[in-house]
Amino acid sequence: MSGHPPADDARTAAHPTHRYRRYLLLWVDLLVLSWRRAPVLTAMQFVIPAGMAAAVVGGALALRVAVDAMIRGDVGSAVAGAAGAGLAGAAGIVLGALDSHTAGILIGKVAVLDLNPRIHRDITTLDGLEHLERTDVADRLTLVRNAGWEIVLSLWSANGVLFAVLELTVMLLLLGTVNPWLLWLLAFAAVPLWFDQRGNNAIIRADLATAEPFRRQRHLFDLATDPAGGKEIRVAGAGAAVARRQAAAWDEAMRVRCRAHLVAAGWRTAGWLLFTTGFGAALALVVYQAARGTGSAGDLVLAVTVAAALRQSVHTGVRYTTNVASAGRVIEPYLWLRDYVRAERERTGGSAPAPERLRHGITFEGVGYHYPGATGPALAGVSVHLPAGAVVALVGEYGSGKTTVVKLLGKMYRPDSGRILVDGVPLDEVATRPWRARISATFQDFGRFPTRFAENVGLGDLPRIEDRERITAAVREVDATGLVDRLPDGLETELDAAFGGVDLSEGQWQKTALARAAMRPAPLLFLLDEPTASLDAPSEQEIFDRQMERSRRAAARTNAVTVIVSHRFSTVTGADLILTLHRGRLVEVGTHQELLAVPGGRYATLYRIQAEAYAREGRRAAALPDGPGPGGAEPGSHVPGD
Repeated sequence: MSGHPPADDARTAAHPTHRYRRYLLLWVDLLVLSWRRAPVLTAMQFVIPAGMAAAVVGGALALRVAVDAMIRGDVGSAVAGAAGAGLAGAAGIVLGALDSHTAGILIGKVAVLDLNPRIHRDITTLDGLEHLERTDVADRLTLVRNAGWEIVLSLWSANGVLFAVLELTVMLLLLGTVNPWLLWLLAFAAVPLWFDQRGNNAIIRADLATAEPFRRQRHLFDLATDPAGGKEIRVAGAGAAVARRQAAAWDEAMRVRCRAHLVAAGWRTAGWLLFTTGFGAALALVVYQAARGTGSAGDLVLAVTVAAALRQSVHTGVRYTTNVASAGRVIEPYLWLRDYVRAERERTGGSAPAPERLRHGITFEGVGYHYPGATGPALAGVSVHLPAGAVVALVGEYGSGKTTVVKLLGKMYRPDSGRILVDGVPLDEVATRPWRARISATFQDFGRFPTRFAENVGLGDLPRIEDRERITAAVREVDATGLVDRLPDGLETELDAAFGGVDLSEGQWQKTALARAAMRPAPLLFLLDEPTASLDAPSEQEIFDRQMERSRRAAARTNAVTVIVSHRFSTVTGADLILTLHRGRLVEVGTHQELLAVPGGRYATLYRIQAEAYAREGRRAAALPDGPGPGGAEPGSHVPGD
């Protein structure tokens, strides 16, 4: 499928140079973010490590001066050297404490205020929805979700590695003044770093390989603890079965990850064993040299002090390197997602303005679309013209492609084949944001936002989100005034019981979504995808009558096209054009009367099946002692849908 980023994980792993270059560019970007957010704290991350390295080297040199001066009987120099060593040690302790404190504050600021919002913004502001339905994107989102801290930490861990290497270099040069053979400790110091990197690469691969089962177990846990799914689970007595599946997915993910951590631990152990061997040999060489009288006592103290500090520096360097390597498990998917977002924006970017008024309408020319992983096309070769100002209804069974048509019109997806024209201009070339600003839409899977009722409605037209007059008009337009009157604080009522607000019924939430769609008074395109599925038949008919009136008003203003997907035939009979879809193909086009007149036509067949079903239901209701209740059956009031 199109839209993959320029570099995938396999190619990056195969080219370490390419990976490190990408890491370096990321760290430069993070450094710029850090400087903008907190310049003083950022500068301290360079000043403090330099001071700590200077304290270690200065302390070792001061000790050599003190020891040699004592042997010579130079009390003043000995005292000065000892004082210098003490001051250097104290400075190292203070700077070490200051380093961890300031770094934590800086990382938290940048991660929480800059990077995490950037990750969420990148995903939520992409034009389409395809990325939310792709497993490769979902796997990486699982790893990157709220990983800003770890990603920012990698920058300062890399900075720590840099200063650790500089410190090691200076200390080895000092050791070289005692004996050039001690410079070989540099090779032994590199061994733990290299072995640690090998171990962390195994962890990165395991985390990515198990992202899907880890995501599955999280989903099963959320399903089991969510009130909506909880009802079915309890009625079916399936709690234990769901828990077993969640545990199995967890075990599948953790088994691979634990194996990778054991491999990493083996590499690290081997690296430190080799370093310890070299370290012990170096100390033995210094002692042997001092015993033969080829070096001063100060040289011996210097060598022992520096060698001990060297071990600590290597340990610190390995720790920072481990942090960097561990961050690779989130850096790699983060860079992949960033490349994906960039590629998608380049692919979907249009610059043509949305028309102020439709002149001809919207045309489908051989449009096809295939969902990732699906066995067949959702749409295939659909060609039809939706005239400006027309009300167009889509009918068909589940999976016939109705909702896919709606999503393509909203630029949620891009056609895999063919094109959609708006007044002769390809929809792909129309800028997405201005086009969507001219759309009003209600979907069957509508949003339930944990905000005040007024904000829930006002989200339908952000520039007017505080316009109480417009919000009230939208509520009135969908006959939701009674709902608002029953709320404890009216328009200011907080919604969603999960967040301390008032909960609404499914039908009340749906009316709220309809009011949200009514916020824009003059759309070019009006999309109604099963907008009343949660309402009873009388309420649904009333809502559709109101929506048809609104469609006619919008057509008078902007020649707007209205597209309706509905289960009830009675709500689509008044449409100007009815499209019958079957297995992703457009099989019939016409008015209600024209399609009923087609012998053996699909629309006519479905309509008659409905009419007969509801006639039988009406007869059964009439046979009851009290007769049919409110909201009784009506012919053609239900048809299978997407």
